[in-house]
Amino acid sequence: MKKAMSKSRLFVALLLSFILVVVGCSSGTGTPSNNVADNGKQPVTLKFTFWGSTYEKKAMDNAVKTFQEKHNNIKIDAQHIPADYDTKLTAMVAGNEAPDLGYVRDLMALPWAEEGKLYNILEFIDKDSTLKKDEFLDHAFIDWAPGKSFGMFTAKEAYGLFYNKDMLKAAGVADLPTKAEQAFSWDQFVEVARKLTIDHNGKNALDPAFDKTKIKQYGISFDPTYTGYMQMVFSAGGDYISEDGKSFGLTKPESIDAIQKMADLIHKYHVAPSPVEAKSIPAGAASLQSKQVAILLTGQWVLLDLAQSGMNFGIGILPKIKMNATATSTGTMSIFKSTKHPEEAYTFWKYLNNPESALELHANGLWMPLMKKWYTEPALVAKWADVKPAHPEGYKEAIMEPSLNHTHKLPSAYVKNFAKINALVQPAIERTYLGQTTAEQALKGIEAEVSKLIMGRYN
Repeated sequence: MKKAMSKSRLFVALLLSFILVVVGCSSGTGTPSNNVADNGKQPVTLKFTFWGSTYEKKAMDNAVKTFQEKHNNIKIDAQHIPADYDTKLTAMVAGNEAPDLGYVRDLMALPWAEEGKLYNILEFIDKDSTLKKDEFLDHAFIDWAPGKSFGMFTAKEAYGLFYNKDMLKAAGVADLPTKAEQAFSWDQFVEVARKLTIDHNGKNALDPAFDKTKIKQYGISFDPTYTGYMQMVFSAGGDYISEDGKSFGLTKPESIDAIQKMADLIHKYHVAPSPVEAKSIPAGAASLQSKQVAILLTGQWVLLDLAQSGMNFGIGILPKIKMNATATSTGTMSIFKSTKHPEEAYTFWKYLNNPESALELHANGLWMPLMKKWYTEPALVAKWADVKPAHPEGYKEAIMEPSLNHTHKLPSAYVKNFAKINALVQPAIERTYLGQTTAEQALKGIEAEVSKLIMGRYN
């Protein structure tokens, strides 16, 4: 009996010693072990892909770092793809190497969602006791079917006019209007653009001696794709596709007029570069900084680069043809069905969509919030829309207010079969911008073929 007791005590002693050694090795530093996170979950790695400039990469890297400090069981493998993003992401998906989540353009995401490649983000939100769909802006989500959304916009991104203030001053042009009721008419806008377009002899486009073959400085530059011309199409009362989703909207008189006005900036007034000429001009903020372009019609994300440039820049509201209008850019962040860690991917998705969590991305001019209260509560508005230098005087009137009251989604977010339709539309638009044909001839020339591809509207 005593012998049995001795063995028992020896076993207990050895067991206690073993436990003490293990505890000492694993928690002697006061931190979780390398194998198990502090919440008891095994660490996971999520591959996250995104596009953007060097400044955007830096801001995103900071956001990822902050996230990982709060979630030590989730490591983010953030892969920045600055060029040919769509092509590379498509190849990754085709090769069964899709990221866990990442930026996805809506024209790619909508068919992928229908094919079952993307999660319905509403399934996560419906189960989330800390988040409600109605906390976000009404137009923030992109649905492919009732109750099914592959995500929200990466952030809200409205369009406006961004300009080099020193160039306007040198040309004797006043700062651009920022309030909706003071927006330039189209004729006023053209007049200003002509004053700002200078040839190599120093003459502007209003001067009879202006040399249109030797332009040193353009008054305006814009994206030749639908993200550029749809701003004016909406302002004219037109659309890419009819409201009932049955006919080609760009052949309607309002749409044709708007697109012809854009083309006239290039070939009638010579105040904007053609697609060929634009290739020799730096893109985005660099075009203003190089003083080759005075005004840039683009999305507000350019504020990030402008703020970093040290340039003396300003902001203006878009001109109007019939009404004030702006469009919301439609890149989204989606979770791929192939992920092995959907809950963790949603945790990171929710983090980036909370302005408080990724405040740097909003305060530095890259993003606009998606939550309603960040537009209505002064204390929250001050955290991003009042931050200088990314948000110059007039920002709230020129960008924030129109994006709430005069906004439209771009057609890639609501036109079914958009990619195939746009494969016909974009070359037609380019022919117009190259001066080879009128907008009416180009668009009506493809109407019959486009009509065969029209399959209606989402939402």
